Amino acid sequence: MDVHVDALGMVCVIALLAWAGSRRARRDDEFLLADRTLTLFPLVATLVMTEFNTSTLLAFAAAGYRAGPMALALPLVFLVGLAFYTVTVAKPWKRFDRLSVAELFSARYSPSLGRLVSVLLLVAMTGFSATYVKSLTLLAAPALPTWPFAALSAILTAAVLLLVLPGGLVSVVRADVVSFVLTVIILPILLAVGMHKTSAAGGLAAAFPADQRVVAPVAQWAHPALSFRFVLSLMVLTCFTYIAAPWYGQKIFAARNERTAVAAVAWAAVLVFVLYGLVVLASAHFRVLAPNIADPQTVVPAMMLAWLPAGVRGVGFAVLLAAAFTTLAGVWTAMGAMVAADFGRRDARHTHAQRWIVAVFALLSWLGSVFLVDDILNRLILANIPVAALAFALLAGFYWPRATAAGAWASVLVGVSWGVGCLLVVGESGGYTWPWAMYGIPLIFATGIAVSLMTRPPAVRAVVF
Repeated sequence: MDVHVDALGMVCVIALLAWAGSRRARRDDEFLLADRTLTLFPLVATLVMTEFNTSTLLAFAAAGYRAGPMALALPLVFLVGLAFYTVTVAKPWKRFDRLSVAELFSARYSPSLGRLVSVLLLVAMTGFSATYVKSLTLLAAPALPTWPFAALSAILTAAVLLLVLPGGLVSVVRADVVSFVLTVIILPILLAVGMHKTSAAGGLAAAFPADQRVVAPVAQWAHPALSFRFVLSLMVLTCFTYIAAPWYGQKIFAARNERTAVAAVAWAAVLVFVLYGLVVLASAHFRVLAPNIADPQTVVPAMMLAWLPAGVRGVGFAVLLAAAFTTLAGVWTAMGAMVAADFGRRDARHTHAQRWIVAVFALLSWLGSVFLVDDILNRLILANIPVAALAFALLAGFYWPRATAAGAWASVLVGVSWGVGCLLVVGESGGYTWPWAMYGIPLIFATGIAVSLMTRPPAVRAVVF
């Protein structure tokens, strides 16, 4: 009986999601940018659900299960990173108001640099999408344990594709609003139930020592459960990668005005931290009752199966699937917009052409999830190498008129080379994110500044002061 109630809950949510995304776009600008008319609430909802993805969710939940409440430092990364975005680039991006973030580099420096940036971002986003498909499949696997991974991920990828094809960004935003409302209802319930069930067993003190129940960076700088050296490097990387994120840029372009754009990102920063924090704490409580999960990346579906009542459990699984669906859909629409803006002719912006472009990226995402992604968090971080390399060129493009094309080129090439070099020399097990972030970001800026000062000043001013 419980299985049928859960199935009914899932079907209701999925039907609601399908209805929300069914509105068909009739104009190119509607498909690509929702007619640039998004008000505060739908913009906040779509920004939050773009970031609240199942790849990060499973990775953070696994950290909460292993490390306890100190893993709240991981959601803090997004609070800091999105706050930096709010202060530095939310208003400039809306003022720029194009179709693709790579157009800034073409307009400010040179078309060839703009195309290089677009390629780097598309490669990174293909990597992100592959991890999203992988995590989506891991979430669905407990319900269909006999299905081969490749077949299940293919079906789920096709389902996401069907969601995004009718209306493009309009479909994504409408579905994000539904997902957002359900998410802010389900996650507090999950944590509340977990706290109630573990209180009789001694609470977090029964599973974690005192130093893992607090967030104290000084004491935990090199803690074996979660190194704060690693967390600090992620904060730096997030600050200087999200400013170039195409999936955020596209939605800022879709905002009604600059004030809406800035307020929406500020709200999103807080809400993303809170939602991921709820999952981290719930996962920590789950370890009290189930200390020997074989794969901590599966703790979220395990919690829902164990803690949520029939019906609510089905809604919970559907909400997680919806979060994965809408994140993937949002990234694919941003990729399609970039291809149209940076490589395509005018007809590449037409809705028919965009649907085919999105379908190709869906196929690449599925292939990556099957053949390339093993550890979700590590692959997510790795995909940021080409994005971090753009930090100087982007900020200088907005704020420093003296920056030259040569300086921008040099900074991007040094950034990519340094990130790849740190990965190859230090390796994932050696903590390559520390030298990549803490030495690489200053090196990127130093290179861009030095080469700009040594070359002829540009004939154009900064895009935004």
